[in-house]
Amino acid sequence: MRTITLPSGEQVPALGQGTWFMGESARRHADEVASLQAGIDLGMTLIDTAEMYGDGGAEELVGKAIAGRRDKVFLVSKVYPHNASRRGAIAACERSLQRLNTDCIDLYLLHWRGQVPLAETIEAFEALQRSGKIRHWGVSNLDVYDMQELLQAPGGDKVAVNQVLYNLTRRGIEYDLQPLLRTRSIPLMAYSPIEQGRLLNAPALRTIAQRHQATPAQIALAWLLRQEQVIAIPKAASLAHVQENHAALSVKLTEQDLAELDRAFPPPNEATPLEML
Repeated sequence: MRTITLPSGEQVPALGQGTWFMGESARRHADEVASLQAGIDLGMTLIDTAEMYGDGGAEELVGKAIAGRRDKVFLVSKVYPHNASRRGAIAACERSLQRLNTDCIDLYLLHWRGQVPLAETIEAFEALQRSGKIRHWGVSNLDVYDMQELLQAPGGDKVAVNQVLYNLTRRGIEYDLQPLLRTRSIPLMAYSPIEQGRLLNAPALRTIAQRHQATPAQIALAWLLRQEQVIAIPKAASLAHVQENHAALSVKLTEQDLAELDRAFPPPNEATPLEML
């Protein structure tokens, strides 16, 4: 497993596991728990969740999946913007800890920017760090101007990651946001790395996948994983899907592959607003 180094110096897997839309069906519960556990066994020990996902159902699912193996997992969760005040973030974190059945979240993110000032959210995160309830904090869905404001706020330079929508069809961040993060050595966490499955029928991906005896999803993941300071968090709700995602680590894209992907999915030539799903 290739690793990404956080600003603190701690290393985390470059390929993790997402849980958006998980924990919402009792019928799929056992398979989803088994999938997360299989991913942990394969070294995909970074698990991303949020209080929003399934109204807490995803956090409860993750709590069951990591029971007995909490020390192997780098646990990420996120707080709603309307809960990101001084008191609200602390209360929300405590609820998340209860659902996750743990006493500490490794990385706690502001899910997106709301009405609470960023400086106030940072104060809440710092209080949570002092109390041992979180180890690191970061943000999600913050565009370049938001990041600049965050970095200028007291304590804002301690941000560990920015989690954003990033895949072959969502390359706008490459123009300004990603260069800013690289300059500050802040890792980028890419959610929906295969565009929730909508990338799988793209002709360019299918052609390159055939060349590598791989799947289109593996090519899309390999395109992200080849980049420094990028963490991909695909969701997988079945054992076969987990194994497929993990196998993307062994796909090595050539210069020809990358050129074909650039033609099919051109990089940005101007600033564009950050996209969200």
